[in-house]
Amino acid sequence: MPSLAGYEHLSESPKDKKEKKKKMKSVETLLLDSSVDRKTKKEKKSKEPKANSKDSESDSENSEQIWLEKKSTKKKETKRKAFEIDDDEEGKSDTSSELVEPMNLKVEEEKTKTKKKMKLTEDDDDVEEEENPNALSKFRISKPLKEALKSKGIEALFPIQAMTFDTILDGSDLVGRARTGQGKTLAFVLPILESLTNGPTKASRKTGYGRAPSVLVLLPTRELATQVFADFEVYGRELGLSSCCLYGGAPYQSQQIQLKRGVDVVVGTPGRIKDHIERGNIDFSSLKFRVLDEADEMLRMGFVEDVELILGKVKDASKVQTLLFSATLPDWVKHIASKFLKPDKKTADLVGNEKMKASINVRHIVLPCSASARSQLIPDIIRCYSSGGRTIIFTETKDSASQLAGLLPGARALHGDIQQSQREVTLSGFRSGKFLTLVATNVAARGLDINDVQLIIQCEPPRDVEAYIHRSGRTGRAGNTGVAVMLYDPRKSNFSKIERESGVKFEHISAPQPADIAKAAGAEAAETITQISDSVIPSFKAVAEELLNTSGLSPVELLAKALAKAAGYTEINSRSLLTSMENYVTVLLEAGRPIYTPSFAYGVLRRFLPEEKVESIKGLALTADGKGAVFDVSDEDLDTFLAGQENAAGVSLEVVKSLPRLQERDQSRGGRFGGGGRGGFSDRRGGSGGRFSGGRGGRGGFSDRRSDRFSKGPTGGRGRGNNHNKW
Repeated sequence: MPSLAGYEHLSESPKDKKEKKKKMKSVETLLLDSSVDRKTKKEKKSKEPKANSKDSESDSENSEQIWLEKKSTKKKETKRKAFEIDDDEEGKSDTSSELVEPMNLKVEEEKTKTKKKMKLTEDDDDVEEEENPNALSKFRISKPLKEALKSKGIEALFPIQAMTFDTILDGSDLVGRARTGQGKTLAFVLPILESLTNGPTKASRKTGYGRAPSVLVLLPTRELATQVFADFEVYGRELGLSSCCLYGGAPYQSQQIQLKRGVDVVVGTPGRIKDHIERGNIDFSSLKFRVLDEADEMLRMGFVEDVELILGKVKDASKVQTLLFSATLPDWVKHIASKFLKPDKKTADLVGNEKMKASINVRHIVLPCSASARSQLIPDIIRCYSSGGRTIIFTETKDSASQLAGLLPGARALHGDIQQSQREVTLSGFRSGKFLTLVATNVAARGLDINDVQLIIQCEPPRDVEAYIHRSGRTGRAGNTGVAVMLYDPRKSNFSKIERESGVKFEHISAPQPADIAKAAGAEAAETITQISDSVIPSFKAVAEELLNTSGLSPVELLAKALAKAAGYTEINSRSLLTSMENYVTVLLEAGRPIYTPSFAYGVLRRFLPEEKVESIKGLALTADGKGAVFDVSDEDLDTFLAGQENAAGVSLEVVKSLPRLQERDQSRGGRFGGGGRGGFSDRRGGSGGRFSGGRGGRGGFSDRRSDRFSKGPTGGRGRGNNHNKW
């Protein structure tokens, strides 16, 4: 085929261009006539009478196949002759080669464009990637709802949403279970909205002023209720549906007015929904859907009676579709499912019997830290692991949340004692990025879907495994990754149960050391310095030169000091690996024989150290191998400890660079350090001991600030308090 190279440089007169245009039209006409002629021959052939012989009928399939192959070959030959110039004709006419080759390219371009247009018109809503089985185009989602999803950046459904969409839209009751952060909310919001506006329940849905609701959604907390309500409001508004949110702490009157005007979707907490039912404000006669979200949390929060009462208010349950979503399935949730869902209910389970129950997109870390060091350590953890994103810190009590929020720069508290209006303002500010650190109780542990939460910090291991799963699930949501750091006191905490029951394999690390934090801060300071305008250089250059000449330091050393000052560092202190306290170091004690109890370790130290020095150590804990004990010593006392070991034969003291694995106490049993019965920690009291000391005939554990004396357990049994820790 002749090359077109160089044709763009040919100069043509207007007359030549006009003549060339006529010839191109002539070629197009010839091609079209050829196409019409082939079409006519094809139609004539199809009208020819068919052979009646039996042999022809028996061989018709083979004949048809041969005919199709010949036809395909003939078509290819015709196209080749129509659109190509034979090599033997190349030199005969420059004009013909100049005309036909551009025409060939033009036709091929038009064919390509036509194919693209045909592909677009096959689905005029959208063109999704073929290889994504969960693309929006694969589901019965109407165009307005699809556009609303795309405006939020949603191009495909998550697995739990894809698994449940058709089931819910087709009218089946459903029990759904998925790990937190996998999109359970939209798993019921989308098919319900589609059913009401473009599906099975559209015809029977009530409309107009004063209409009774078609959907009821129950959630355990106000925060969850407002979040689910927001999803119904955002996507339902596009479809002409209205929603309201009912929860405690908000005025009744405005909620009552909304219900009187008529709504399609009611979202709320069990307590406030029950109140409106008793006041006669809610009519369930037109209900099409009822949803229980986070059902296991409703059980934990004591909403059992309220939930059963509300569900029982539906007179004809056969006309109502019930959906139950829960991260775990305790007995009450199973009871609710069997009592209020239809026998042919479906199940969507993305957890199953897998051992790993927590989010797989989260890095799970445990880090030793005493309660007194938290406020010092947490800012450094945030600097190292938040990646500049949002951080949620969980505490066990409301007071702890308020106190810690007051100590951390720019942090805000969120817990049940804060008024609802202030809680909403706090959550709004956290979502919008006005502040990046939220300190909360379990109020924020369930269902809150906040973008860019990079880090979760739990100040101590929670009481139950489900709490850990849901807290850590506030990060790593919607396919993103995150970090969950759990602080623990080596003397008290037992996180093995969480590790065992949640399937999480914790990564054991030590606290970020001040030198590492300083390096990170220095990098931030260096970036800030490079952004300063060059216009300031003349004003400071003379002073800089004088400092360089008189300081006796190299330019690099002076710059390092400047970066330290810019980052807020005037000195760098040490930090313990055990309790994370500043100006302390962690020391490993070995005595040449197994160390089974803390009291034995204290006894070894008393051989070569004064009593006041022994009493000054922090956080003594035993190593997992049973051969040693670790504890913290202040920087100023370290030399005394290291020198004193020389006076005790077989004793070794060493400053550790990394923390060894430590023994854990199982607080549900006496164990090695508790003894039979209810052995365990006694409080700072003598005589009768604390709640968990002693036990019937067992050995009490961990008496505080007492000598090696016997203390009575709560049932009168005598147990020996044998761990004399300062705490």
